[in-house]
Amino acid sequence: MMRRLVLAAPLLASASPAMTAPGSDPWPLWQRHDDTNRAVIDQAPWAGYLRRYVRAGGTGANLVAYAGVTPPDRAALTADIARLAGLTISTYSRGEQWAYWINLYNALTVSTVLAHLPVASITKIDISPGLFSSGPWDAKLVAVEGTKLSLKDIEHRILRPIWRDPRTHYSVNCASLGCPNLAVVPWSAAAMEAMLGRARGIM
Repeated sequence: MMRRLVLAAPLLASASPAMTAPGSDPWPLWQRHDDTNRAVIDQAPWAGYLRRYVRAGGTGANLVAYAGVTPPDRAALTADIARLAGLTISTYSRGEQWAYWINLYNALTVSTVLAHLPVASITKIDISPGLFSSGPWDAKLVAVEGTKLSLKDIEHRILRPIWRDPRTHYSVNCASLGCPNLAVVPWSAAAMEAMLGRARGIM
């Protein structure tokens, strides 16, 4: 029997901080890459999670069965994020880095929602620092190569300014019906162009 699907979050009445797209401020640290490195990052654990818990809904939105995620699968997602964060990503090719950051962003978003269930909206996960901050986007959720990063850092200081591709917006999911879909398979360097085209086409 298919697990009962629940929405990533209710449709928000107003834009969240992740949807308002602040100006990009490139982070020189993350511009390092090695295009002679042909290594491909293993995304099998994330692929398994997506296969088990993400389904296309009747409205065209992909739905996440947060309530159905088992404790072992929660632990496995946490472990996979730690594995990804432990990579020396600056030594990978530019294409592999692009897919890496998208997958890490999406996995972190899903993991953050799971850690705060039950919650009506991702904006209610008030873990960002600052008196007037809301949601999880400014919280430092992961450390990569010894540098602590937030979701906003990944999107607006790495993905947007380094790749300078407006379609990047359609690749990252902020757990709301007002956001781009969470892809049902991991992003990959080989499939990047095709996936970006599909993601943009369904918005």
